[in-house]
Amino acid sequence: MATGSRTLWKGAITFGLVHIPVGLHTASIEQGIDFDWLDKRSMDPVGYRRINKRTGREIDKDNIVKGFEYEDGKYVVISPEEIEAVYPRTTQTIEIQRFIDAQELPFLYLERPYYVAPINKGQKVYALLREVLLKTGKVGLAKVVIATKQHLAVLVPSGRAMVLNLLRWGDEVKTLEGLDLPAAGMKGANVSAAEMKMAEQLVDSMSGKWKPEDFKDEFKSAVMKIVQKKVKAGDTETVIEPEEEAPEDSSNVIDLTELLQRSLKGGKASRADAPAARKRGAKAAGKSGGTARKTASKTASKTASKTASKKAAAPTRKAA
Repeated sequence: MATGSRTLWKGAITFGLVHIPVGLHTASIEQGIDFDWLDKRSMDPVGYRRINKRTGREIDKDNIVKGFEYEDGKYVVISPEEIEAVYPRTTQTIEIQRFIDAQELPFLYLERPYYVAPINKGQKVYALLREVLLKTGKVGLAKVVIATKQHLAVLVPSGRAMVLNLLRWGDEVKTLEGLDLPAAGMKGANVSAAEMKMAEQLVDSMSGKWKPEDFKDEFKSAVMKIVQKKVKAGDTETVIEPEEEAPEDSSNVIDLTELLQRSLKGGKASRADAPAARKRGAKAAGKSGGTARKTASKTASKTASKTASKKAAAPTRKAA
């Protein structure tokens, strides 16, 4: 784990009665070029404006409601109270629902990875879960709530670490219906043995080891050269952004060994006691979790604001 990696979320992995206190750390970096909108007269960040798309007029936030389009042009308005009532319950747990063979999960469902690192005194049981997954070739399907949104996720061992990869829900992945695909098999696809042999030789000649450093975003590299040239020439501007609060550390300690033993002895009966165990884990992580949720919410709001700002300003800039 890189030194200084900020903890985005704190909670516990749970299976049976076992709780492993962990923190989530981002495992990916957005490599695309992200241009911020600035006021060229003052170098101030360009903020989000609430615009009525029909009249073009800015409106007050008190006049905005949330509507769901159930048919083309027809909406159902949902109140903040109704939305609050159905928000997923935040338990601060990565609750493993099922263990499956690793090869059963299609890459199509993988969405966003996070490193999972033990906190407090969870090192030993963390290592135990990691090693048993490696030995059995299994991964853990889990549910987790992050910033009020519930996710399906998979816990995967990766070297010394475990990775929690958020998954797309089943209804978010399209079927193959409507795609003009060739029949399965060489015979069905009308592929000859000679063609297959030549294709195998070509694949073999192009094969190599997985080295991610061999592949670069060429557009990003070109833009960064321009940036570096301007920085060297002193052609820069200063923009002041408000600082965000860092999440607090938790000093709570959970006794995991007893829970592990009870889960192994109890078998299926242990599931009846799982809610109580989850409650204890959630209580222990509650303080740090509250701060993490607030930070995640602020970050999400800032990102949404910035994206909306760009979309709103894009037509004007293009016309200019």
